[in-house]
Amino acid sequence: MSNVKTKTALAKMDIYRPDTSGAISADPIRLSVNEGALGPSPKAVAALRQMGDRLHRYPEQIDRNLVDAIAAYSGLDAARILPANGSDELIALLATAYCNDGDEAIITQYGFLVFRQSVTVAGGVPVIAPDTDLTVSVDAILDCLSPRTKLIFLANPNNPTATMIPRSDIEKLIAHVPDHVVIVLDSAYAEYLDGADGDFTDGAEYVDQYDNVVMLRTFSKIFGLGSLRLGWGYFPPDIYATLATIRGAFSVNAAAATAGAAAILDKEFYQKSIAHNNKWMPLIQDSIRQAGFDALPSQANFFLIRFAHAEAASRAHEYLASCNILLRKMRPYGLPDCLRMSIGTDAEMELVAAAFKDMAGIKDINP
Repeated sequence: MSNVKTKTALAKMDIYRPDTSGAISADPIRLSVNEGALGPSPKAVAALRQMGDRLHRYPEQIDRNLVDAIAAYSGLDAARILPANGSDELIALLATAYCNDGDEAIITQYGFLVFRQSVTVAGGVPVIAPDTDLTVSVDAILDCLSPRTKLIFLANPNNPTATMIPRSDIEKLIAHVPDHVVIVLDSAYAEYLDGADGDFTDGAEYVDQYDNVVMLRTFSKIFGLGSLRLGWGYFPPDIYATLATIRGAFSVNAAAATAGAAAILDKEFYQKSIAHNNKWMPLIQDSIRQAGFDALPSQANFFLIRFAHAEAASRAHEYLASCNILLRKMRPYGLPDCLRMSIGTDAEMELVAAAFKDMAGIKDINP
């Protein structure tokens, strides 16, 4: 037996493992990881094809073309935009930078599991603030504050619940949190609220106003670049400087930077993706409800389906996998009676609708 010992805190840590197995073929209808329904931007694919003879070159430490493209897309200050190897890397860097051993980070009850994992790896203590009706409760977060609190992680819209934190709650939180506590607003799904009323904010405006608020974004969702691992954050100057210092020198590979710069400026593909999601979200939810299942409201490109009990959800997952359709089990999030489903292509949504119609008559699934 090895005498090599890991950190004590890691021994009981929950590991984040996206569920992509269980289907009957190697090429399933994968609606389990909230990927963009339409794949990557054609302009991103074209840009990648043009860089083949440069693969021997190390990437820039910070790719200015990518940063300028993000700034043009977002209207934000390029000097405060930091790309990374997925927003996961930025979450881990924030935990590393601001959690000493024993420091606390507040995470919401149904928050993204990577928040908890990153805090634990950094030596911090995750403190769980209970949600109300699957929605973040700012009052519960404030009740969790202690002298040891250093970070607060929020996803908005939240994954996996697909619920939104309104602007008024974000402002209440900022107003009542001490200014030495870093508030992390993970806005990975913000694009799906494009055109929503003024009750939603991605948080960038507060980064401009406060020294302890940061915003994270990703290229893995609406921009369809999940395999390239590319994210970015918008930071106050001091936090930017800290993260830029501890981030890996070649964190963002050249292929990701090239594709990302092309994808984020492809307005036609962006609008097509928004329209596709807006079309199919009500259609597939109505179809699932008509089959007798509870499709919960969504503010993103995915939603929860609640079953009568955990066993029914498990059997539904098995049945759908036998149809080559993969949904995400929610037991790791403490929601064993739910499955999570993201929007897919037109053809995929038609197959899903048919599968739920067939499940309506199976008593073990729909008692």
